[in-house]
Amino acid sequence: MHQFLNIIVSFPTVVFTILLAFSLLYWMVVLLGLIDTEVLDSLFFDADGVDAGALAGLLTRLGLNGVPVTVIISLIVLFAWLSSYFATLLLWPLLSNQVAHLLLGAGIFIAALLAAVVLTAIALRPVRALLKKIPQETPKVVLGRIGVVRSATVSATQGYALVEDGGAGLVLQIRTVDETLPRGTRVVLIEHIAANNTWRVVSEEEFTGAV
Repeated sequence: MHQFLNIIVSFPTVVFTILLAFSLLYWMVVLLGLIDTEVLDSLFFDADGVDAGALAGLLTRLGLNGVPVTVIISLIVLFAWLSSYFATLLLWPLLSNQVAHLLLGAGIFIAALLAAVVLTAIALRPVRALLKKIPQETPKVVLGRIGVVRSATVSATQGYALVEDGGAGLVLQIRTVDETLPRGTRVVLIEHIAANNTWRVVSEEEFTGAV
């Protein structure tokens, strides 16, 4: 037990230990129904400075497009933690020297992360294949429904909004025609883009002024 605790709180495993703790906390909150998994998926794709196209391209190369991003990241963290722990356990006698510990630890960190990505891709490909066989439901949202922008901004390439549906609300990917709208703007859904399951919107002010 003493060696186990030493490994999980020392570099490099401690990095994955912290991430794993956050991941477990996140899923506990999800299970309690306090947040929706789609909210963080939207944040990953729409956060300022994140290249959503690059992320989508990476997921496609790994064969994981269509799988929730939060599930992918959680599994990567879990596999990285396991890989790092057992690699450190195996090489523990070589880590007594501080310099060797840092150098070897850095190598273990990189190797564990790469191994985790590969293992996650292998583990989730059957899940993705199963998801593709499930018939897609007709979108619940109808044209003309009003939502509120929840991302920092919404533009022709990124953004998401919370749309009231009579229940807990829906978090939807939205796009404008050619303008940028800030957080908090009330928007109206005017078109469903089936190719990437997004919704074209205009501001409520523009919509009411046009009718």
